[in-house]
Amino acid sequence: MKKLFFIFIINLFPAQQSWTLKECLDYASTNHPLVKQATVNIQKNDRQIAASKGMLLPSVNAGINHSYSLGSSINQSNNQREALNTQYDQVVAQANVELFNWRNYLNISLSKLNKNTSTYKLKQAQNEVKFNVIQNFFTYQNSKSWLEVLETQIAGIEEQIKRTEKEVEIGSRSKSDVYDIKANLGTLQEQWVSAKNQRDLAKINLLNALNITQDSMDFVMNDNEYLGREDFNNADFTNKLIENNPAYKTVIAEINAQEKSIDVEKSAYLPTLNGNYSWSTFYNKSLGNTSLSNINFSDQLSQNKNQSISFGLNIPIFNKFQIKNNVEIAKLNVINSNYSKDLIVNDLTKSINSIKVQYLNAQEKYSLLELNFENQKLSFQKSEEKYKEGLMDAYTFFIVRNNWLQANYNLISSKNDVSQQVELLKVLQSEF
Repeated sequence: MKKLFFIFIINLFPAQQSWTLKECLDYASTNHPLVKQATVNIQKNDRQIAASKGMLLPSVNAGINHSYSLGSSINQSNNQREALNTQYDQVVAQANVELFNWRNYLNISLSKLNKNTSTYKLKQAQNEVKFNVIQNFFTYQNSKSWLEVLETQIAGIEEQIKRTEKEVEIGSRSKSDVYDIKANLGTLQEQWVSAKNQRDLAKINLLNALNITQDSMDFVMNDNEYLGREDFNNADFTNKLIENNPAYKTVIAEINAQEKSIDVEKSAYLPTLNGNYSWSTFYNKSLGNTSLSNINFSDQLSQNKNQSISFGLNIPIFNKFQIKNNVEIAKLNVINSNYSKDLIVNDLTKSINSIKVQYLNAQEKYSLLELNFENQKLSFQKSEEKYKEGLMDAYTFFIVRNNWLQANYNLISSKNDVSQQVELLKVLQSEF
């Protein structure tokens, strides 16, 4: 019975799922609302392209009118005004087509350019989401590692207190050793509470970056993290990253679209040629006047058929300077977009150089901490031997032990810093 109850509890509370950084990035780059919004915008651009192409097609309309005329009206049989009550039915079909309007063709090109912009914005949104996830992921890993170090220190000091108390009982240690160790336990416990709060907040921020509302998983480092090296000395390194960056490509696409908008506005200076075809027929019936002969419905529809074809040429001459102003506004939009490009290049250069500096510094720091970690480890091993032989007091051994654990955390944190910069560079270097 107990076994069945245990199985039920396991099924009710499944094991927490663990995600690596790659799994986090794959999820966020597909499911984050910013990415989904950018995807919808591309679909909207597809519709706009289809709508622009549709302007080349004719518009066809059909209608039926049914009306009554009471009192003085025109007698359809003799074309004289008389006091008549009549029923009038009309069937109309017409088609209109713009035979030539250069604006329609330019709008197709503009819609395609707008789609290119939205496509780059999708990649830009994915990169922004990935940057946020990477930063929060490593913040969480560092806070979790620090909490683990404190837990190890607390567990070690509690065990050391028990061991020292036994040594005091047999007289091999003075009681002051116990007091010295206990004096540091409270400080460590206070740090543990703060570290636990910091870890929990870091996890909340990471879940928010992933757009996950339930705390149903943990996040772990990949054991095979690669601390790569980048050729920052290459003169074209920064320029290539900027030119391949979706934010830069987005603003270039926007400039192209703004330049096309100038041609669209200028097209209003050009004449347009329109064609129209219409077909109609009607039925007219006198009400309450039997002296008038009424031709039956089908005969009237056949006899009253009418068709018309017309062409119209519209030549703009003066439009209250609206076209001129629209063209100038479009030109100003191009100038403004070029300034936006300069700002983006400046921001990207700053971001890339910041990553470069942090990457190189993190690499150098990691190399130094590796050596320090080995030295601290040897120091701890020697101190442990001295403590067991009674050549070192408990408090001094506690300090040496904590220095080694701190060196261990510093090494992990430094490695995470290097890995973070590597992952940020991977996002920047990813091909569109």
